[in-house]
Amino acid sequence: MSMFIRSAVFEEGGAIPGIYTCDGEDISPPLEWAGIPEAARSLVLIVDDPDAPDPAAPKMVWVHWLLYNLPPDSNGLAEAVAALPAGTREGVNDWQRTGYGGPCPPVGRHRYFFKLYALDTLLPDLEKPTKDRLLEAMQGHVIEEAVLMGTYSH
Repeated sequence: MSMFIRSAVFEEGGAIPGIYTCDGEDISPPLEWAGIPEAARSLVLIVDDPDAPDPAAPKMVWVHWLLYNLPPDSNGLAEAVAALPAGTREGVNDWQRTGYGGPCPPVGRHRYFFKLYALDTLLPDLEKPTKDRLLEAMQGHVIEEAVLMGTYSH
């Protein structure tokens, strides 16, 4: 079985419910995953939006959430997750804070990618890395990846 990530509250390519956005409670959606390779020593979750600020003329990828060193035997994250699995570390999103920041597009319908990576190593403490720093640390260690994409507009 190959690795996958999904959510009980939106389908692949479907609309993310408002409660998980800046128009609602801005809480993280429930996520589940399976099919993690046996060789995996840790998981990384990156949630980002490549359509910022305007899908008609994107200029940047906006980072919404960075988690690393998730245990490979974990099977997901609860809605509005407060207590992360033991050993999990957080990176800094583009609001310059840790934690989940939900969809909040200034214009148009944006795509939000929930990317799960299985790594063959446990990463060192990167001290709240940016996405670029995290990707740099992951280089050469990704065994498999899975993606869930949802959309949102105000």
